[in-house]
Amino acid sequence: MIVLSTGSLHNYSINRIFALAAETGFDGIEVIVGRKWDTRDPTYLRHLSSECGLPIVALHTPFVSRLKNWPTNELKRLERTVALAQELEVQLVVAHLPLRFKRVVVKLNLLGARRFVQALPRLRKGSYFHFVSDGRLHEMESSSGVIVALENMPAHRLLGLQINAYWFNSPARMSRFSHLTLDTTHLGTWGLNPVEIYEQLKERVVHIHLSNFDGRDHRSPVDGHLPLATLLRRLAQDSYPGAISVECSPDALQAEDEGKCRLELAAALTFCREHFSVGENRFE
Repeated sequence: MIVLSTGSLHNYSINRIFALAAETGFDGIEVIVGRKWDTRDPTYLRHLSSECGLPIVALHTPFVSRLKNWPTNELKRLERTVALAQELEVQLVVAHLPLRFKRVVVKLNLLGARRFVQALPRLRKGSYFHFVSDGRLHEMESSSGVIVALENMPAHRLLGLQINAYWFNSPARMSRFSHLTLDTTHLGTWGLNPVEIYEQLKERVVHIHLSNFDGRDHRSPVDGHLPLATLLRRLAQDSYPGAISVECSPDALQAEDEGKCRLELAAALTFCREHFSVGENRFE
């Protein structure tokens, strides 16, 4: 099943994304829960899914900590996303690894307004870290019926150095978790080959975020140097049963021009279909 992540066109409205995904032939949608209330409204999401004929196969926990009427705590946001998945009868939630740093926004008013973000080490490991570290994800999955798939995260750069901003963020450490989301462009930021990492972790990989890397992350699958065609063929050989979610940046899909965006979406989908073909899977 080839699906479109709403993050690929996060500058569009959610209904516009559903419509474009349906028009270009995607099999389903991954919804990133975000600031737009529509991404958190189960009634409206069910309506869009039915109207466009596209199942919602995954929800992604919010990237941002401050959402109206939602908790700011990472663990509570995960619990809320899982509850939304239950209400929508969505089988899978994608979640990030626990952060090792906290973001501090600094505002200065010297010679004009200035604003920048400073990353500082967390002095204490929070509740989300301990929840993940202590293996309690399995309890959440058992009680909710929703799979929680932890996602490998990108390298960040500071003064030319690679910084790992997340706990457990290496293939060896992620092998401790039962269910994983493999993000190909994030592997590219570390200089890792997604085919090799898939082979190491494939017993645990239940969801794929597919995009390319050319020095910039989240490129279209057809643009970049990652061996995504080989990965897709390997997934097909293994009868991989999960969803492959195209998750690009809006600029990689030329989102400023909807006509060009349609062509980019169609090209990404054609690439995936050309190299990946499996029979019935568990989302259908």
